[in-house]
Amino acid sequence: MASPTLITVSGPPGTGKTTLAHGIARSLGCPAVCRDEIKEGMAHSTPGFEAATDDPLSWRTLTVFFDVLRTLLGAGVTVVAEAAFQDRLWRPNLEPLAGIADIRVIRCTVDSAVAHHRIARRADGNALRAAHADRELLKAIADGGRPLESWVPISLNVPTLVVDTSDGYDPAIGEIVSFAGRPVADRTG
Repeated sequence: MASPTLITVSGPPGTGKTTLAHGIARSLGCPAVCRDEIKEGMAHSTPGFEAATDDPLSWRTLTVFFDVLRTLLGAGVTVVAEAAFQDRLWRPNLEPLAGIADIRVIRCTVDSAVAHHRIARRADGNALRAAHADRELLKAIADGGRPLESWVPISLNVPTLVVDTSDGYDPAIGEIVSFAGRPVADRTG
């Protein structure tokens, strides 16, 4: 039996990861597990919650995110996982999953000015973003305390595709879906 595939969509904030992850999942016919959506659901059920860079829900979300992935992959479900985690959080949580899934990484990139504009637009236009510290992030970016260029990509030795999301997708969505859904060699061989 072939292993399920874990398609990991990563990149700094504002690079279009969630939109791309849902598009890939729809094309492949599998679920998308998005870190921010999990946190929004937790914030919804946590009276008086106020988002901050290192708030307690962020750490609970990390655990739930990887527990959900482990459960789905263990059941043989191919899944698209999306988060802005850096290597220090992705790698140690992905390495154990390599035993039950074929991992592919899609790394989203975009010019920092475009990312900044997207973060500001979603903070203003999406009430669910109150679960995240978008305003704090924007201030840290503006003050030079958290340049988007400092984001550290996943360093696993797995198939990786870099996608520029500045204006649509480069490479095109068809190539991205092909990369994500390409059959892999049988592990028993």
